[in-house]
Amino acid sequence: MSRHKNTKIHLSKDNGKYYGTTIYKKVPEKNTDMHFISQEGDRCDNLAHRFYGDSLLWWFIARTNNLTTNNIPAGINIRIPKINNQRL
Repeated sequence: MSRHKNTKIHLSKDNGKYYGTTIYKKVPEKNTDMHFISQEGDRCDNLAHRFYGDSLLWWFIARTNNLTTNNIPAGINIRIPKINNQRL
């Protein structure tokens, strides 16, 4: 699952590369999703490692839960979608 798979790469005037804005589709809810209430100290990267075996998938958990930071406030319902070895 690559975060930048469908992101356009642009060249700046000094030939530097940068990524354009990528808009991701809403992640549909499924019966296979897991839900839990976040606790103090929970972070998207740690949850991604715990549930997906890859902390680099933190952005998918953040996107799914409309989070704008890696740190998760305590006491909110977190949804962890089941993923197959598919690309988003």
